[in-house]
Amino acid sequence: MTNKTIPTFIVSGTSSGSGKTTVALGLMAAFKEKGYSVQPFKCGPDFIDPGLHSLITGKVSRNVDLWMSGEEFSRKTLFQNSRDADIAIIEGVMGMFDGGISSSGSLSETLDIPGILVLDVRSMAQSAAAIVKGFETLRPKAAPKGIILNRIASERHLQLVSDAIREHCEAEILGYLPRTLEFEIPSRHLGLLTEDEAPLSPEAIQLLAKTITEHVDLDRIEKLFKNGLQPVVSSSSKTNESNETNTANEGRCRIGIARDKAFCFYYEDNFDILRAAGCELIFFSPLTDTELPGNLDALYLGGGYPELYAERLSNNLPMISAIRQWVENDRPVYAECGGFMYLTEGIIDQDNVFHQMVGAFPVKARMQKTRASLGYREVTTRSPCCFGPVGTILRGHEFHYSSIDKMPAHIERVYAVNNGTSEGYTYKKVLGGYMHLHFGFAPQVASEFINFCRE
Repeated sequence: MTNKTIPTFIVSGTSSGSGKTTVALGLMAAFKEKGYSVQPFKCGPDFIDPGLHSLITGKVSRNVDLWMSGEEFSRKTLFQNSRDADIAIIEGVMGMFDGGISSSGSLSETLDIPGILVLDVRSMAQSAAAIVKGFETLRPKAAPKGIILNRIASERHLQLVSDAIREHCEAEILGYLPRTLEFEIPSRHLGLLTEDEAPLSPEAIQLLAKTITEHVDLDRIEKLFKNGLQPVVSSSSKTNESNETNTANEGRCRIGIARDKAFCFYYEDNFDILRAAGCELIFFSPLTDTELPGNLDALYLGGGYPELYAERLSNNLPMISAIRQWVENDRPVYAECGGFMYLTEGIIDQDNVFHQMVGAFPVKARMQKTRASLGYREVTTRSPCCFGPVGTILRGHEFHYSSIDKMPAHIERVYAVNNGTSEGYTYKKVLGGYMHLHFGFAPQVASEFINFCRE
């Protein structure tokens, strides 16, 4: 593979709800329709948008987050995973400058990747130019190179908005979406529906691709952003150790990973980092399987929507019994968020119905109608654990609508969290909690996890 440059850009919005996801998905679908190999990425810690990206492009979407995984890892993630693509499209997060170092604007500025700004012009005309001008001047290094207008009502509306932006701003108008576009992604309390639930029909994707193709200048986008990512790492270069499989060590550790509709929130780079350290990943379903895969060394129970499938999980007694026995036999388990809820005594849903779960932790998880916690988290380990010695620093994100009963004092808390709390609950060789960790900030945790399993 020789070095090459490919068109690369970030799709940002003026705010949440501006149409950023619709435009990003539409551009992915339109370029895919043209026969391009489209590599998607998501700025920030989101799990659901990457799944939708993959649904449209057929490629695994990666998270790029400067705070959660660091600049070097983010840069290498972009380079490595775009090597075989024709175009790379990064969907931003919230408004362009929302989120500090993890914002779309910071990513654009730090990695020198230009962007498209999605501007919702409903109920405005010439005033749109003032908004674009503000985004151009607030942080000039991150200024958008192109504009896609959303919710255009008529040809006259388009002309008024376009003329004002062209008169006062530098960014090019690349196209628009009409207000009449009927495209909606179903959602629930944690956000949009997941890829596994097939929230976008083939007809909806085709409609979006057709609309984008008709109203957005794809050829101009390709030319405007042709040097957006460079250089792509060649196969002759030293590869990113955390992104490449260490074939010499493959099979050192077999990890059973819960993955189905109930447990579907994972950072794909975590899998790559584990494989690079020598792990073999074996996927299984707590929803449908009745026994664990054979010859495992550890379990990794990720997040998702266990509350939506609580009755089915609870009724799968053979799997609950298998995992309970695994825990009691002092075998390693790492569980986060939904996986952690699965290891409690049970889940109490919003109808106040109790569903029995594994019972490793002597608390119940209760669903709430309002959000229980949201935000980035940095943790420092206070005692040795499966991720390394005392003082290991890990980073991740927390977002959930459930809360647990007060954890008994005899259950050790391994994490000292940067928000002043203590978490990371341990029982035997189980480590569980609400945080979703991204191993990119500390890739050595994969080797530490293997050593923990071997011991």
